[in-house]
Amino acid sequence: MKKTKLNLEKVPHELLFILHVIKEESTTAWFDQYEQFLKKVNWKAFLKLAKHHRLFPLLYQQLKQMDESCVPDYVLRYLKAIYQQNTFQMMHLTAEMNLLNQQFLKKNIRTIFLKGPVLGQELYGDISLRTSCDLDVLIPLENLGDAEALLIQLGYEKDDYIETILGDWTWRHHHVTYFHREKGVKCELHWRLNPGPSFEPGFNDLWNRKKKSSLLDGSVYLLGKEDLFFFLATHGARHGWSRLRWLVDIHRLLGQEVNWHQAVHLFTKYHFQRIGGQALLLSENLLNSETPVEVKALLDKKSQQLAQQAVFYMQYMVNLHTDPVPQSVSDYHGKHLFSLMSYQQKLLYMLSCMFPFPEDAETLPLPKFLHFLYVPLRPFLWAWRKSTKPLFVKVFKG
Repeated sequence: MKKTKLNLEKVPHELLFILHVIKEESTTAWFDQYEQFLKKVNWKAFLKLAKHHRLFPLLYQQLKQMDESCVPDYVLRYLKAIYQQNTFQMMHLTAEMNLLNQQFLKKNIRTIFLKGPVLGQELYGDISLRTSCDLDVLIPLENLGDAEALLIQLGYEKDDYIETILGDWTWRHHHVTYFHREKGVKCELHWRLNPGPSFEPGFNDLWNRKKKSSLLDGSVYLLGKEDLFFFLATHGARHGWSRLRWLVDIHRLLGQEVNWHQAVHLFTKYHFQRIGGQALLLSENLLNSETPVEVKALLDKKSQQLAQQAVFYMQYMVNLHTDPVPQSVSDYHGKHLFSLMSYQQKLLYMLSCMFPFPEDAETLPLPKFLHFLYVPLRPFLWAWRKSTKPLFVKVFKG
């Protein structure tokens, strides 16, 4: 099957160079192209992109093995400095992950670590080669209260508060963030892989397919390979692949032993086929990944369109994690997220919009025992807000 080619003409030269270096090929053609890239590299832009996409550990590992005379000394020194800083950060997170895991075990709370050091070890064989700024822990929803109490006991503080009505937080959101000021560690407690409304594997299914990490004493678990591919693809797509570290994760996983038939089954069962295809096409085009025959069923015209749409985030070095996000980017991202949905997911999303939002309670405050009234009132409250007329109504306090 002929590979689909994406239009990368507007992607910065320095980003294409970064991707070329990370491909880790040793052919004559690769070295010839490497030399051609070097002639036009803006090193300031190169370093900025390397940090933005969180790829500097891999770049440092590769470039230090090349002819150092081709790369400015200050570039290598800077890459070495942030590489070493990241190594200490990952060691710090590993120690904290071990502590949290032991504490959760004592409380009989089942935990699966989604990213962080376990992913660095699993996909790169070395925790220093992947960056991470926090710990992401997946637990059963019913254990969230006990897990939060444990984190607070250990010195963590809740770092965000979810506004909710009629219990919508359990399916509209997927994690709560906690921060340890003294240790400088952020921990996210997840009860879903992705925010809803969406279809995805339940915790018990993920637990039954979990995998032991080779890191530490073997009591730390991460997602099984097939679930990991599902999670990495859906997570990266949700963020527009705006950090290419997530795509390199996919590239690394594609080179490992995975039950690809099972992986396709997961994407099909939960209606994420087009997202799986998008991830594969991006990895093929940007990193020369070899797509296993078994997953080529995910590649179609729609996934090609979505892959091309994602190139936008690479052209403009989009940062979705720092407010304020430019309005033009926000508008594009909103449309892109909707286009990622299958027909079933779009229907589910539109149905979820009929369920009350916290904004409805702000528009018309009601006592808690009357919150069920927000269901039939939702269309009227939405229309009222759209009319931009303030509603100064205060009814029974309860």
